[in-house]
Amino acid sequence: MRLIEWYILRRVAIMFLAVLGSTVGITWIVQILKRIDFLTTSGQSLTAILKFSSLLLPAAIPIVLPFALIIAITQTLSTMNQDSELVVINASGASRAAVVRPILLLALAVSMSSFVISNFIDPYSRMNMRTMLETAGSDMLNVIIQEGTFRKVSDNLYVQIAERKPDGGIGGLFIADSRDPQIDLIYYAADGVIANNGTQDLILMKQGEVQRRDVQTGNVSIIKFDSYSFDLSQFSEGGGDVSYYAKDRPLTYLLNPDPNDPSVQTRPLSYKAELHSRFTKWLYPMVFAFIALVFAGDSRSHREARVSASFSAITLALVVYWIGYYFTEGASKEAGYIKFTYIVPIASMLICAYLLISGRRLGLPDNIAKPLNAFFSKIWAVIQNIRSRLDGTAKYKNGGAR
Repeated sequence: MRLIEWYILRRVAIMFLAVLGSTVGITWIVQILKRIDFLTTSGQSLTAILKFSSLLLPAAIPIVLPFALIIAITQTLSTMNQDSELVVINASGASRAAVVRPILLLALAVSMSSFVISNFIDPYSRMNMRTMLETAGSDMLNVIIQEGTFRKVSDNLYVQIAERKPDGGIGGLFIADSRDPQIDLIYYAADGVIANNGTQDLILMKQGEVQRRDVQTGNVSIIKFDSYSFDLSQFSEGGGDVSYYAKDRPLTYLLNPDPNDPSVQTRPLSYKAELHSRFTKWLYPMVFAFIALVFAGDSRSHREARVSASFSAITLALVVYWIGYYFTEGASKEAGYIKFTYIVPIASMLICAYLLISGRRLGLPDNIAKPLNAFFSKIWAVIQNIRSRLDGTAKYKNGGAR
């Protein structure tokens, strides 16, 4: 690889890693916020929260890889065109391959990374995450024995404990159970203790009462008790074998699924669709690299033209990705969609390869490109004006300080 190719590869790779890091970080935060209820109500430790959130990353990375790549390519080539570097490369007698080759090599490496993550690392993370969710859902002791908190255990089921006593008992127990749409139940107890009868965990409540309200009539009946047992399994939605689905399985399992697996028996097409999705999803970094090269891989005389080239490349990439996603999701319901999961990325690469080899340019029509160029030029002018004013203010302050 020649020096100019190493130069282009290094610039695109640095930009790609910067975009990927920021995008994955934002995605990670969003995923944590979506599951904040689980992390807080299940009483998990900080270590468990960090482990759970880290298991979300492998699912997000293959999604953002192609978008981070196309942003890095278009941004880098746009900057090189604005600095006349692409013009110099062409004037020096270098072929177009000097720009295309390093970018396609990087795209191939990104695609292979996406394949490994999607087929091996992500399924492992998903299986561990489901195990954590099941364990947290069935381990109700972590939820109810925390004093001074009012917790939603499940839909229409709330628990509060005032204190934990030194002898292991609990005091000030309150349970509100509205899971039955016809009856509201409220339990009060001054004292209680968690016990096990060998087969199940129980709350043994002492000195309390049960209020039973008929929702339709509004009639309330109150029963006082000296002792009352409450089955803790009522709090748990989990507590059984962990269920795994097609997206949770590694590639080796999808190639030869267990015919006795209940999930395979009920939704066999979803496993077939997921297998073909694994064989095609990793191609999209290559597809996006080809699209970026078609729009931004050559030098252009107008500096503003590169803005519309970047916009066009990313827009077309979004359209292609959405079409592929549509057929991938549809394949789990209709087997005829499976062939289109291959047609979309392969056809896109072949068309872009033809345009690159033939030297044809693809861009927006003039009636669309010119207004966009004018719009982005105005934005850039405003930014430059603000920067010049800030620089002038800073120089004035520094001069006044001297």
